[in-house]
Amino acid sequence: MLRTLVGLSAVLPAVLASPYQHQKRADIDAFIEKENPIARQGILNNIGADGKLVPGAGAGIVVASPSEEYLYTWTRDAALTFLDLIHEFIEGDKDLEPLIQQYITGQAKLQTVANPSGSLEDGAGLAEPKFNIDSTAFEEEWGRPQRDGPALRAQALIAYGNSILEDKKEKVVQNIWPLVSNDLSYVGQYWNGEGFDLWEEVNATSVFTISVQHKALVEGAAFAKALGKECAGCKVAPQILCRLQEFWDGKQIISNQPSNGRGGLDLASILTSLNAFDSGAKTCDDETLQPCSARALANHKAVVDSFRDTYGINGDRKAGKGAAVGRYKEDTYQGGNPWYLGTTAAAELLYDALYQWDKQGTLEVTDLSLPFFNDVAPDAAVGKFEKGSDEYKTITEAIKAYADDFIAVVQEYTPENGGLNEQYGRDDGQPTSVENLTWSFAAFRSAVARRAGNVPPAWGSDSSASVPSECSGDTVPGEYAEPKPGDW
Repeated sequence: MLRTLVGLSAVLPAVLASPYQHQKRADIDAFIEKENPIARQGILNNIGADGKLVPGAGAGIVVASPSEEYLYTWTRDAALTFLDLIHEFIEGDKDLEPLIQQYITGQAKLQTVANPSGSLEDGAGLAEPKFNIDSTAFEEEWGRPQRDGPALRAQALIAYGNSILEDKKEKVVQNIWPLVSNDLSYVGQYWNGEGFDLWEEVNATSVFTISVQHKALVEGAAFAKALGKECAGCKVAPQILCRLQEFWDGKQIISNQPSNGRGGLDLASILTSLNAFDSGAKTCDDETLQPCSARALANHKAVVDSFRDTYGINGDRKAGKGAAVGRYKEDTYQGGNPWYLGTTAAAELLYDALYQWDKQGTLEVTDLSLPFFNDVAPDAAVGKFEKGSDEYKTITEAIKAYADDFIAVVQEYTPENGGLNEQYGRDDGQPTSVENLTWSFAAFRSAVARRAGNVPPAWGSDSSASVPSECSGDTVPGEYAEPKPGDW
């Protein structure tokens, strides 16, 4: 039987206003103030040519980590890092612009490098996952192709291009569009093929890859129109969205098809919603897995809960409390530990949802999302609650505290010097695996930016959320050309 919200307003505000809660918030604010500039410098230290920890890296080349085994540049990691840096540039950090332009020039070169995945001639080489830091091909065995890279790179370049379009349209056409056009052509032509997931382990169709490809084509169509260009491949975006629905099993997201013998719950599904986050969304649509959607929230609970009994350090961190989050519970890589970026991602999805509810002016609890809400607001019931109501205030304050709990977990296991490894020990919490992971630093900064209300531009999810009545695997042959960016 559904419980009413009668007792909720009377009980939870007192809990949330307790001295302990205020102290915890103060501690987290202080931690963020200390860690955020460390994370920023951690990112810059890992980007050539001036990065202090990566001598030999080319200008604008993002190195995953200065640790020897990760001393490479991944197309995906670089794009995700620069997506965050570009959003910071848009928010006013103009000092980042020369570095962003170096990234674009560096990616133009990488697009032309023949590699084991192929070449630019037919576009296949664009899905090569990683390169040496001097921008030469990595020739050894690896999980390839990885089809998320071109889509994510297109997203990053479109974000920067849109931000300067009004003043520098000619430069956008000359220096940015040729790269974006190649990547959009790749997505339109190859989206329906299998490839390795973002963990580079499962050769399948991945929810993360499908989602980022859909968003890239939606953004790409609008970008092309603004430039007076054509994007032939962008017309398959509805079919990719149709494919995206197949990862939902009625209760949670199964991140890979086939799942390679795993249960299917995976951090990749939370990262999917983070990339899909639309600051301008007018609805919490399930179709694009918006963070405030019932599907995203139900899946958040399922993924996070899967780690509660997996890691010793989660101890008494029961449902409704922030917990250490890893990739997937069956993980054995480097001991199968929590990841810093996984734990911040769990927080970021909640900050995103809070932003969306605030902008939309309502919060809806459905039968599907009720268990998620009950974890943090035990008396919550199905219903739609207007911003300004006691129910809305109580629930959103509880979720903000829950999100902050995940940041508190990161705080607990971050060393005094602020360095963020890839992982921290499942039983002792000690930093482990590679040191100074660029993605860890970028993920931290992204999460705390959302906490502060700093969000990326809208991308048009509302206009693209209509799922075709029938799915097809239609693709569009791509056209590819060597990009030749000039001066800025």
